[in-house]
Amino acid sequence: MATESGPDATGLVSLSALELLAGYAAGDFSPVEVCAATLERLTRLEPVLNAFYVIEAVQAREAAAASARRWTRGEASGALDGVPVSLKENIATVGTPVPSGTAALADAPPATADGPVAVSMREAGAVRLGKTVMPDYGMLSSGVSSLHGVTRSPWNPQWTVGGSSSGSSAAAAARCGPIHVGSDIGGSVRLPAGWTGLATLKPTYAIVPVDPPYIGRSVGPLARTVDDVALAMSVIAVADPGQRDYTYLEATDPSRLGWASVWREPLHDLRGLRVGLQLDAGCGVPTDPLVAATVAEAGALFERGGAAVEPIGPIITADHLRQLDLFFRARSWLDLERLAPAARAAVLPYIEAWAAGAAGLTGSEVMHAYQSVQAMRAATVAATGAFDVVLSPVAPVAAFPAEWHSPTNDPVTALDHIAYTAPYNFSEQPAASVNAGFTPDGRPVGLQLAGRRFDDVRLLRVARWYETARGPAATPAWPA
Repeated sequence: MATESGPDATGLVSLSALELLAGYAAGDFSPVEVCAATLERLTRLEPVLNAFYVIEAVQAREAAAASARRWTRGEASGALDGVPVSLKENIATVGTPVPSGTAALADAPPATADGPVAVSMREAGAVRLGKTVMPDYGMLSSGVSSLHGVTRSPWNPQWTVGGSSSGSSAAAAARCGPIHVGSDIGGSVRLPAGWTGLATLKPTYAIVPVDPPYIGRSVGPLARTVDDVALAMSVIAVADPGQRDYTYLEATDPSRLGWASVWREPLHDLRGLRVGLQLDAGCGVPTDPLVAATVAEAGALFERGGAAVEPIGPIITADHLRQLDLFFRARSWLDLERLAPAARAAVLPYIEAWAAGAAGLTGSEVMHAYQSVQAMRAATVAATGAFDVVLSPVAPVAAFPAEWHSPTNDPVTALDHIAYTAPYNFSEQPAASVNAGFTPDGRPVGLQLAGRRFDDVRLLRVARWYETARGPAATPAWPA
């Protein structure tokens, strides 16, 4: 139980998942107290943040009580027993509809089965707080949704939280639970993490089962610490008993089995590490000099830590980015064409306008766009192959207004900000994000760290080294 010498409610919500587990084991406090404190904070902040699609307070309290009984008996049942978590709206859970953030699917029926990650979280003993919101079809890097309205940053409600894991980032940065699971097809966990000061990992493609799988799509955790990202990965990077992800890759590489080494065997220096430093995407939205300078400072810190740091130029071309945009538009236009007229009219107008850019494409043009995406994959592998880690900004700019749909707020250039993140979705390489500092007006700046396929554990160990070494000026003092 919490005492005068132990953490109060504010202290409980500030603890990491690993700290919560240690506190449960020591008997300092219980999952019931943590759940109550987290739900109180969540419900108090939700009217401002708009982070949750569904809040499962009753089920969460029941799960926390069951966890408390297990801890009392010394029978903790899993790696996250009693830890509050949330899942993104598009990860199915029994009894809850999956409308994918759009009013067009507001009448979607409740899911009849838990998705793969929902299964692994439940089996690990996690206390699910609910489902977090996303923008229409997950095709915005903001928190604007025709179904949910606008999701806002706990740092400043006037700022975006990014997307499409918008509710996940808002909840994590607001300390409404330590671990929140999102999904990423072009930057959708890294961009919101970067704009809200969080840590995250878009894992190697297919090591976390996804239902339904799709080219470039991954599921990954958002948290306030790299340690908690690694802890969450130890839970979700497992086979789905239902075998619904036909792309899933069994964990055969030893580096994929040692998630606990991230916090148990921390790196003390980076000698022998080969690091590429990219400060110019070469296409899309120009990189803000303040963002570039912050990432350059991170590169200098890596060099002082013993790494061999080498500047590298742009990885993809403007045509790669344009063709990727067309590929995504064609995919979304197909979704819209399948809707009844009334449902289609409910889609966010920005999404309708953006997807309509593919309305007149021929089959040959769509195939050319797909082939260009494959060429982007080849270019990414070739440009990064000589390095253990490549550092870059997560996004070319810091957080923009919450009501905007993207950094340009123009459907013509809707994806011009993903030139740093998207290449790693289609090269299938892991890419993490850690806060690197703040702009003069207090907006977080994310550092992206990308590694080789299946080298996720080492990538997180390097990210943790940076998280420890970056110093107090770049360490988030989380919003009150």
